[in-house]
Amino acid sequence: MLFRRSSKNKIEVTLEAEPRPAMPRQRELPAELLRKLEFRVLRRLDGFLFGDYTGFFYGPSLDLAEVREYQPGDEVRRIDWNVTARTGKIHIRQYREEKEVTVWLVVDLSASMRFGTRRVLKAEEALEFVGTAAAIVGRHGDKVGAVGFSEAGLRVVPPGTGRRQALRVLHQLYGLMSQPEPHGKKDGQEKAHSASLEYALEHVAKTLKHRALLFVISDFLNPQPEQEPPWAKQLRRLAYRHDVVAVRIFDPAEKELPNAGELRMRDPESGEEIWLDTSDPRVRRAHALLVQAREAMLERTLRAAQVDVLNLSTAQEIVEPLLKFTLRRRGRR
Repeated sequence: MLFRRSSKNKIEVTLEAEPRPAMPRQRELPAELLRKLEFRVLRRLDGFLFGDYTGFFYGPSLDLAEVREYQPGDEVRRIDWNVTARTGKIHIRQYREEKEVTVWLVVDLSASMRFGTRRVLKAEEALEFVGTAAAIVGRHGDKVGAVGFSEAGLRVVPPGTGRRQALRVLHQLYGLMSQPEPHGKKDGQEKAHSASLEYALEHVAKTLKHRALLFVISDFLNPQPEQEPPWAKQLRRLAYRHDVVAVRIFDPAEKELPNAGELRMRDPESGEEIWLDTSDPRVRRAHALLVQAREAMLERTLRAAQVDVLNLSTAQEIVEPLLKFTLRRRGRR
């Protein structure tokens, strides 16, 4: 959160850097959001995918059904070179797609996600993706569940199917985001110490018994950018058994410090506040180095976990990144 100090009277003024959802509309937001996504996002995806959503779900980790001889029209990248060398004839790997898949959405709704300087807050961008993914899962006939976490605790939505399940997921996550503190333990909700990505991933790793597709939706901010994030081990553990996609939500202002004079900056997670002179070149260089270190560590961590990555910016609609992501995963099948 950013505050500006007046040069005349030293009055602190909150910048309009964090658009806030209108509270009276909050109860209607899940259904309204899903309708907008169906109209604005899913129709465009329909035109591109022609009703075939398997490219969105399945990555390269499909079950190998058989190896057969090459036929005209087969894709060259599916050639099994070991079998081809052994038999002297070109053979192709034939995969069997899983007929049923359970999709889990692990959603970060912590304080750092309630920030945004462009089109929406990071949390709102995350919920747009959640609504889109849940609706696609419903069309595909598979089950979707969700694990949301914030300072209020951890909330689990058991897997279900159809449009009503998409609404249920959105409703539960909106409720968690609007609840500042837990008031006793309720159904599907853990206590407040669970408000971390590390804890959420550990919970998922312990509870999932069968292979699933996981979308981990977060800003993946690391308070110590030169050290491996505390959630890295759990992410690698999940990626070993499941098909995991890291959906990174970011705001452009997090990558470049605005040249706006003296600002009071507050860490939304810890509440710590400091004054910074953003017009000072030394401050701007130090911030740039910090961002560079954070980005490099995140890239190394996600690469080590061998997960697919989908980057979503608060400044951009989610359709184009989703289409590029789908093409990339299709090309690796």
